[in-house]
This record gives sequence, C-alpha cells and structure tokens, in this order.
Amino acid sequence: MLHYASNLDPQIHLAFTTQAEGNLALHVNDDPYTVREHRARLEERIGVPRFSLNFMHQVHSAQVREVATMPGQDPAEQTAPTCDGLISATAAEPLAVMVADCLPVLFVGRNRSTGVSSTAAVHAGRRGLLDGILVETVRQFRRLGAEEIEAVIGPAICGSCYEVPESMRVQSEAALPGISSTTSWGTPALDLPRAAEKQLADLGVTVRLSGQCTLENQGYFSYRRDPESGRFAGVIWKNH
Repeated sequence: MLHYASNLDPQIHLAFTTQAEGNLALHVNDDPYTVREHRARLEERIGVPRFSLNFMHQVHSAQVREVATMPGQDPAEQTAPTCDGLISATAAEPLAVMVADCLPVLFVGRNRSTGVSSTAAVHAGRRGLLDGILVETVRQFRRLGAEEIEAVIGPAICGSCYEVPESMRVQSEAALPGISSTTSWGTPALDLPRAAEKQLADLGVTVRLSGQCTLENQGYFSYRRDPESGRFAGVIWKNH
C-alpha cells in the first residue's frame, strides 16, 4: 500500500491500496461479505473505527458533496452518496474513492489562520476530468477557507497506455489542452495524470503523483486489463 503523509497537516495520512488488500467495491461481481471484510481489514490497518470509511456511489460526474452522517445512524447502514467527490470540512471523517484505471485524487486543504484542515477524495475519470470535477473540488476548498491545498494523484492508467479513438483525443484536447497523448505502440491516447497535474498546478495546488500505471503494474486492479476486475481505493484520514 502506497502511503503518504500530508505536508500541510502531519496528522493527515493518504494511501492507495493494491490488489493485496482485496477488492473494495460492492458493485462488481464479488461476494458482498468478502468485500465488507476487506473494508474492515483496511479500516483496522489504517487505525480508524470499523464502518467509518465513507465511500461513494460513483457515476463519472463532476458532483462533489460534503460528507454527512445522519444523527444516530450507523455509518454501515447509510446509503453511499451518488457523487464523485467527497469533502470533509474538518478532516474528521475518513474518506475513500474506488478506482481501476481512473484517477484517484486525494486532497488536503489548510487554513493557516484558523488551523483547520479539510480533506477530499475524488474520482476523476475522463468524463469527470473534462467536466471539471477537480476545479469544483478546489472551488469548494476555497469556499471552506483553505489558503493552501495539496493533492496526491494515485495509481492510474498512464498516457502511454490509455488508448482512445482519434476523435475522442481531438475532442478531449479541445476541452482540456495537454490531455492528448500517444500510446507506446503509436495509437491515439489520453494522459489523464499529466492533464490533472497541470490543471491543479494552474489552480495553485501543490501536486504529487504516484507514477504508477494500473495497466502496466499487475499489483493494481485495471479495468482495461480485465473488465471483471475489482477496485482498489484511495483513502484519506486523520489521526486524532
């Protein structure tokens, strides 16, 4: 599991699981009990209470929501919100994003004046990236008072592997300059990590990349490699 410490708040940790931690998605062809056990073991490993990780029902949107727990309701019984970005305004709630080629992006925002940190977990596939989900996440951090923002872009399919039709490459480049690429075998492609890094840097966000390609690295789930694959997760939490 890749593990990073926040440069803005040393109590905040960011990590990306691998296939070794098992499939963490309930929507793929896997036994729900097994998936919940994988999630429980992950929570134990990172030191957060069982059933406390907040997951999303991801739909390739640009929708970012602030995490909320109904008073008196067991988090395990809550319905995962339909969105592709979750924000914790005070970094109190552990967050998770599931992927298998798309970008998992973990954010930390910090208001130096008040000492308050915020966190976010974001799923940025091609559609979400082009529709501005990262821009919307940064906008919401600024609204919350974040003066500094950092982001870690986790393992995802790289620009040398993400083959697309030429028409999609042209349309995508027109919408987000710098996203077009070419595969290592010479066909049209998109480079989502590079485009995301540039977009965030232009917004004043400090960015780190894992540098891991999910298609090339067998240790990660990859939908391109296997459409029946599970999902790994990016997780962000605060030690109290």
